[in-house]
Amino acid sequence: MKYRIALWASAGFLVAGFWALFAFAIGASASQQLREVWPLVSLTCPIAIVGMHHAISLYEALAANTITYALIGLIVEVLRRQLHHTQ
Repeated sequence: MKYRIALWASAGFLVAGFWALFAFAIGASASQQLREVWPLVSLTCPIAIVGMHHAISLYEALAANTITYALIGLIVEVLRRQLHHTQ
C-alpha cells in the first residue's frame, strides 16, 4: 500500500512539473492557449486555482500537488482495500 501511495504522490509531482514546463514553454504572451487548457489544469493541479489569487512558487506548487495526490491515493487505496476485503 505504501508503494502505491508513493506512486500517486510521484504522479502528482510529475503532473505539476508538466504544467510548469508547459507554462514556461508557451510564455506569458500566449494566454489564449492557457485559457483553452485551464479546465484540465485546474482539475489535475488544484493548487493552480489558489495560484490565481495568491503568489505561489514552483516549489510550493510541486509540494502541494504531491501532497494532494498522496492524500487522494491514500483514500483510493483504503477504499480499494476495504472493497477487496469484503469480497
